Formats: sequence, structure tokens, C-alpha cells
Amino acid sequence: MLVRIVKLTFKPENIPSFERIFEASQSKILEFEGCLKVEGYQDIKNPCVFFTYSHWNKESDLENYRESDFFKEVWGKTKLLFASKPEAWSVEKIDNGK
Repeated sequence: MLVRIVKLTFKPENIPSFERIFEASQSKILEFEGCLKVEGYQDIKNPCVFFTYSHWNKESDLENYRESDFFKEVWGKTKLLFASKPEAWSVEKIDNGK
């Protein structure tokens, strides 16, 4: 399983717009093949910073989503709201037998 973590920093006045976009998109993202979970988090100390976590069966499922017209539309709207460049990581859980 792959987890995609994206850090997003928004201008304060754009936070409500992002929250609406995320709420409208979350269930649609889950409909993509291989998507297991999508979650959003807001930083406690800096409310302009958000993180999204999406869980995928495999990297090709994530890439198929990222190449979709849906992603391009949502990302196009979201990136207009940024205060700084987003950061993203694709990670795998360390399985130490626990």
C-alpha cells in the first residue's frame, strides 16, 4: 500500500474555498480504482496549512488518478488558492511485524 501525503498552504481568505473543494471531491476520489482512503487535516498552530492523506493499493493506481481529467480539474481550482508551493510525498508503511 502507498500513502500520498500532500502539504498545502493557503492564503487565509482561501481556506473556505479549499474546504468546499475538498468536501466535494473526497467521495469522488474514493471512487477511483485502488483508492482505499482519503483524509484531510488542518494544522493546529497554523490554520493556513492543510495535509491530505490518500491511501492507494499501488503506485499505478495513484498515477492513473493523477492523470485523470477529474484530478486536473480539481487541482486547477485548488492551486489558485495557494500561498506557497505545495509539497508531496509518496510513502510506504514500515512493517516491523507489529
